[in-house]
Amino acid sequence: MGTDRAKKVCIVGASGKLGQYMVRHALERGYEVVGVCRERSVPKLAAFEGRMAIVPGHTNDPEVIRRAVAGCDGVLTVLAPWGVQQYASGTAQAVLDHARPGARLVFSCGWHITRDGKDTYSRTFLTALRIAARLAKLVRFAEIDDQVEACRRVFASDTRWTVVRGSNLEEGESQGLPVWSRHVGDPVLAGNLTRRVDFALFMVEALTDDTLVQEAPAIVGRLTPSALAHTGVPQEHA
Repeated sequence: MGTDRAKKVCIVGASGKLGQYMVRHALERGYEVVGVCRERSVPKLAAFEGRMAIVPGHTNDPEVIRRAVAGCDGVLTVLAPWGVQQYASGTAQAVLDHARPGARLVFSCGWHITRDGKDTYSRTFLTALRIAARLAKLVRFAEIDDQVEACRRVFASDTRWTVVRGSNLEEGESQGLPVWSRHVGDPVLAGNLTRRVDFALFMVEALTDDTLVQEAPAIVGRLTPSALAHTGVPQEHA
């Protein structure tokens, strides 16, 4: 999918912090943008009024997604595990079912997702993940296991998908396109920190990067010490 002429892109979860950055990047690249978010969150997109279309509704509602992705060349999806109603897997399934054949599908999630079981995690990471998952489900805030199920469905599909797995996130000015590796635990990822604006940049850039089709890249900020060591650039010159 090239950008020699305006293309139509749907951003599912457009009102969140990551989603708004993706909207900005997509508009800057000349895409026609359709955003999906809950009706109560529409005001968060006021800065883009007149520059994008908005389809209000829950992102795990198949009819909402069907309307939003109609005619879109690409779909950028934030797999949010909100509540205990299979929100992430419902969202992923709706996108897989209703995106046009051949559309470029890019999903976001965290490092805890593994595609082939070859990722390696520290004991601290796994302990924190288990505690967070139990507490979130106990208070009915989020269902992290459902994000795992959502990605399982994506991995099993024959669509042109990419699952972008993000490290810890921070705000701040862009540092450029993050670097990536296939497996968590690889030395280049040791920095474990990415600017949220650059996570969004990677998502949008993936639309036109065919080398990422059916890949699950784990990303890290390009100016983290581990990324600089990997590229051979001295940190003081970054």
